[in-house]
Amino acid sequence: MKRAVVIALSLSLLVAACAEVDLDTMGGDPTTGAPAEKSDGRTRSDGAAGTPDTGPVTETTCAGNTRFDVGAGVYDITGPAAEVGMMGYASVDQKTTGIHMRLRSRAFVISTPCNGKRVAFVSADLGQVFQAVKQKVVERLRARYGDLYSDANVMISATHTHSGPGGHSHYALYNLSILGFDPQGFEAIVDGIYKSIVRAHDNVTPGAIRMASGQLLNASFNRSPLAYAENPPTERAAYAHDTDKDMTVLRLDEATGAAAGMISWFAVHATNIGNENRLISGDNKGLASYLFERRKGTSYTANKTFVAAFANSNEGDVSPNLWGVPDLVHDFERNAIIGNAQLDRAQALYDGPTSALSGGVNFRHVYVNFSQLPVAAAWTDGAGARQTCRAAIGVSMVAGAPEDGPGVPFIPEGMVWDGVSWPPITIVPEDQACQDEKVILLPSGNMTPYPWTPEVLPVQIATIGNLALVAVPFEATTMAGRRLREMVAETLAPAGVTHVVIAGLANAYAGYMATREEFALQHYEGASTHFGPYSLAALMQETNRVAVSLRDGTTLAPGPTPRDLTNDQSSLITGVVFDDKPLFVSFGSVETNAAASYLRGQTARAVFWGGHPKNNLKIQGTFLEVQRNVSGVWTTVARDWDPETRYIWQRDGIANSKVTIEWDIPQSATPGQYRLVHSGHWKSGWTGVISPYTGTSRTFTVQ
Repeated sequence: MKRAVVIALSLSLLVAACAEVDLDTMGGDPTTGAPAEKSDGRTRSDGAAGTPDTGPVTETTCAGNTRFDVGAGVYDITGPAAEVGMMGYASVDQKTTGIHMRLRSRAFVISTPCNGKRVAFVSADLGQVFQAVKQKVVERLRARYGDLYSDANVMISATHTHSGPGGHSHYALYNLSILGFDPQGFEAIVDGIYKSIVRAHDNVTPGAIRMASGQLLNASFNRSPLAYAENPPTERAAYAHDTDKDMTVLRLDEATGAAAGMISWFAVHATNIGNENRLISGDNKGLASYLFERRKGTSYTANKTFVAAFANSNEGDVSPNLWGVPDLVHDFERNAIIGNAQLDRAQALYDGPTSALSGGVNFRHVYVNFSQLPVAAAWTDGAGARQTCRAAIGVSMVAGAPEDGPGVPFIPEGMVWDGVSWPPITIVPEDQACQDEKVILLPSGNMTPYPWTPEVLPVQIATIGNLALVAVPFEATTMAGRRLREMVAETLAPAGVTHVVIAGLANAYAGYMATREEFALQHYEGASTHFGPYSLAALMQETNRVAVSLRDGTTLAPGPTPRDLTNDQSSLITGVVFDDKPLFVSFGSVETNAAASYLRGQTARAVFWGGHPKNNLKIQGTFLEVQRNVSGVWTTVARDWDPETRYIWQRDGIANSKVTIEWDIPQSATPGQYRLVHSGHWKSGWTGVISPYTGTSRTFTVQ
């Protein structure tokens, strides 16, 4: 989240809501994992979070194994394309008004016959994977497959696009600028992720996985170089760059030789498209996935097709905006540059020399209460035994990350605690003391009846042969990710792990993860590190515990079960009462027609009288089609998921909707006769019945 979340609202609520919450009622003993009654009176459910002893990574049954069963699946997760707040920049007035590109969930199921174990990895075009999403996806998988899939072996990560609809968290902070929880968008996300995994499961077949890695330069920069420079000189000297330039690519092939999919990890924010944008888009990572899939002939309506995921990593302080702050005028052009840079590097690695993954599949998972968690001295770099803090947001968080979008003008980065309360509100003194340099603005872990951000979070590692994936429910900075990655690599090296990847923004979300040194400077990332100065030390301690268990084949206590706040949501998001239109026209009628002819490189445009897109999200469908006349048959050549098209919705009066369809005609377009088609649904104010409609522009010539 890049800037203030309704500052006046936050401050007024702080005064009334800063009462302490009894953390002992939040799901059990974080050390032993013993069951406890939840604060809402419900008890934890068995089996939701446990990781059984699945054996050590070094199982002799899988030594030297290079055969993996692989399956890939992709499904639509595009939410409401009108009048829902967008997730990422925390701007109340940034609400959806259409689609640039549809959002997708890309899933991969990988198993090894040598030990019978499997993992499901998902990269979803989302700003964040909130804990509620993971909970509901796993619930549906359990209902269908029993114990085959669980929290332990399902890893769901976000690409971190800032141009998708919000309202899909169960925690108040992340829904605040959205004006509450959006059930329609939440269902689209949960159902789409679930169905992408089902497709991947159904497509599992014998195959092999090959890996390659290489550097991608000139696609990212460190947006907080002063904070990065606070890290020890000797540590910084070990790296050539102040961001991770490495890209890791997995190539998944079936035993028949058919290509199944590709996964790329590269650390960079998906913020090329700025906070003035109102169109749903996957930003640079969504575009890279689409372009790779187009090269491979992917069909988004097919149950089985090639799937290319451009997943994120430790992108916390990494920006793609080499040209400065997004300005809407150049956003999509610059997004294409960064998207194509990732595409081309991934393609070269996919096509170039690769090494076969070797070994078995394994995993470990625990839940940890990161609030007031004891941290052993071994992890605090000489500071002695410490503990984390109850979650809190610092004042400098509302300054935003200026390189990706401005925050509140009069609040700078780098505001540190000087012993004087700012703003003049009451903060629990112990909380402020624990947070050290951070000037607390919002004590999110201290709100009632529930904290505004989660404190019980998942820690998960999955190994696929000699590759380890470390799921991090935070936005880790470059150096934080490096420390975590190197620790896991050292711990798992005796078990044959040779490569470690940080899977960022995975399984849940609780802000940023900065190093102790970066935290002290209180730039945006440090101010957004919830659990205080020793947050990274705590994460490394708990991740090491998981890695040791994975290496040695020992059993882990499941840890405290996170809350299920399904029944505790509220919203000010409006639905559709009814749709209307001018007299003497029908839904789908053309208000402004296309021109008679266009040249390649120009934009064809038509405006229709339509209905509200919330009436039907057109999941796995499209609100528009560009059709070409081929020997008398109208053939679709582009849809609303193609980046050269735009579906734009606009309210006209009280209940009328104008829908603009635009097509940037490619230079490669075949000359001929074309038309624009818009499809949607309208809601009757008399009966409440929702009915489909279609409108078609005039035929025009492209030459």
